[in-house]
Amino acid sequence: MRTLNAAVNTFDKRSHINREIYGHFSEHLGRCIYDGIFVGENSPIQNTNGVRNDIIEAFRQIKMPVLRWPGGCFADEYHWRDGIGEKAGRKKMVNTHWGGVTEDNSFGTNEFFNMCEVIGCEPYLCGNVGSGTVEELADWIEYITFDGISPMADLRRKNGREKPWKLKYLGIGNENWGCGGNMRPEYYADLYRRFQTYCRNFSGNELYKIAGGPNVDDYHWTDVLMSIINDSHAKAISLHYYTIPSGDFWNKGSATKFSDEEYYKTIAQALRIDRLIEKHSAIMKKYSDNMKLVVDEWGCWFNVEEGTNPGFLFQQNTMRDAIVAAVSLNIFNQRSDIVSMANLAQAVNVLQCLVMTEGDKLLKTPTYHVFDMFSTHQDAELLYSYTDNTETNGIPAVSQSVSMDKDGKITMTFANASLGEDFEVDCAIVGTAPKKAEARILTGDVRAFNDFTSPEKLVPTEHKADITDKGVKFTLPKCSVVSILLS
Repeated sequence: MRTLNAAVNTFDKRSHINREIYGHFSEHLGRCIYDGIFVGENSPIQNTNGVRNDIIEAFRQIKMPVLRWPGGCFADEYHWRDGIGEKAGRKKMVNTHWGGVTEDNSFGTNEFFNMCEVIGCEPYLCGNVGSGTVEELADWIEYITFDGISPMADLRRKNGREKPWKLKYLGIGNENWGCGGNMRPEYYADLYRRFQTYCRNFSGNELYKIAGGPNVDDYHWTDVLMSIINDSHAKAISLHYYTIPSGDFWNKGSATKFSDEEYYKTIAQALRIDRLIEKHSAIMKKYSDNMKLVVDEWGCWFNVEEGTNPGFLFQQNTMRDAIVAAVSLNIFNQRSDIVSMANLAQAVNVLQCLVMTEGDKLLKTPTYHVFDMFSTHQDAELLYSYTDNTETNGIPAVSQSVSMDKDGKITMTFANASLGEDFEVDCAIVGTAPKKAEARILTGDVRAFNDFTSPEKLVPTEHKADITDKGVKFTLPKCSVVSILLS
């Protein structure tokens, strides 16, 4: 077993890791909302106001900081007034983007905001620019946040909510270069300026406005958008990037049946997000020193599982997904000077999800466990860290990030993407000398996954990490994710 030397400097604090980097996304897509998060108040499945209690508890455990809703592509065809008031009177619509199924709007604004309160997470609202109006979005903000006497506040009270909710994060449109309107960047930027003008700060609520940014490597979109909007219009722009091993959107490959070569291509594609962040942020800095990047859709996207609705985007979640999640989160931590939020796609039963449901059963995916292991990075300070590295099939084998919280506890997270080599990591720590190490590991066959017959095939277990005179030493087995909490 080879030894890799590593180092951490606790005196060298680089940037703040916003807890929202560990955010999530819930779209009206497939079984994410219905038959997933929301089962209705009359369901025999234990629920709080129609939201499954086991999902609430699962989200609380990972300290879910923020949840994006109602889309995605769905957001730009969603009209919020259809989803308020008595359930029996709510207007039905066709979900044209995702399977052509009927959307009955039984999960709407009140249900979403009440759920976020119960979970303890920030709501992130994505407003309709593609098919909506300025007045419609302005009224929605007033309905949610205004504490005085007004038509929208009175409507909220009529619907059973006296006090306004808090809304911090507001995305104005989604993928407006594509499903959100097929717009040119010049047109969207002008439209954004108009829409955001009427999104007011009511009753002490302050909006963090997010403009619809580029698709993957569309640097022209970023440049044009940033040349037209400024710090007074937006706090951040969004970036969407999905890990697709084949690079072919129409033939993405299987989630569970893949070769070693396809695996390494997947990790290489996941690592690409680092370069995208670097290049987009360089363009942004030409125009602003303050605006941030929000990666509000990211994760693995494979072909749907055989026999499932192709519009529901259901895929299995293997140890490969766990490695992708770990390397991505390490990158977001390392780039936390520019990345203020990230949102995995999606929370339940869709794409690289956290949890899956089947009737009254719930299972946690390997990706969920990575978020659990990394949760102590939230709101900590990124520390300088370094690891000797080696290439495996053309990619760096090891990724890492290290942070220190307000109480001086250090979180170290490592991922070994190699399928063939274990490492021993000998990490020197400059500054605060740790006295205690608590480590966990998630590892297993790269194609293994949790299902309802074996829901705990891949779960974190205790791992050995030794305090040394220099710092800490531990093994990093092949295809593994390790988290260490030092105190």
